[in-house]
Amino acid sequence: MSKTHQYHTQLVWTGNTGEGTRAYSSYERSHTLSAENKPVIPGSSDPHFRGDSSRYNPEELLVASLSSCHMLWFLHICAAQGIVVTAYEDAAAGFMQEDADGGGRFTSVVLHPRVWVKGDEHVIQKANALHTEAHKKCFIASSCNFPVRHEPVCFAAE
Repeated sequence: MSKTHQYHTQLVWTGNTGEGTRAYSSYERSHTLSAENKPVIPGSSDPHFRGDSSRYNPEELLVASLSSCHMLWFLHICAAQGIVVTAYEDAAAGFMQEDADGGGRFTSVVLHPRVWVKGDEHVIQKANALHTEAHKKCFIASSCNFPVRHEPVCFAAE
């Protein structure tokens, strides 16, 4: 039986400097993202598009969503299979191609999970293999029209 889930967020543009969008350079790209009972996320555009580098941009949030979703599925699968993960980190990278007309698209995202597990080499190999299953389960990756790869490295926890 399939289930449908809804997600609600609120976006508020905070970049009106008093002139609105009179000109491309007359406004800031600053905005806030929020969801009920959660901290506000300061957003902007990428600095290449006149954004504020101290705020998250949509491209970073997409890459972070892929990284987070993959990790959550991986941890779930490991727990279900009796693999004890003691630490997890990822240095994800997203690649976007800008078109001549200013539009563009992501061409790929590569996740680089570094995972520490309790156990011997057999457990480490099994944990590395579970990244494929996590990738297949990831809601965000399954929704993308570009490749999302993972290049995991697993270590024995001390």
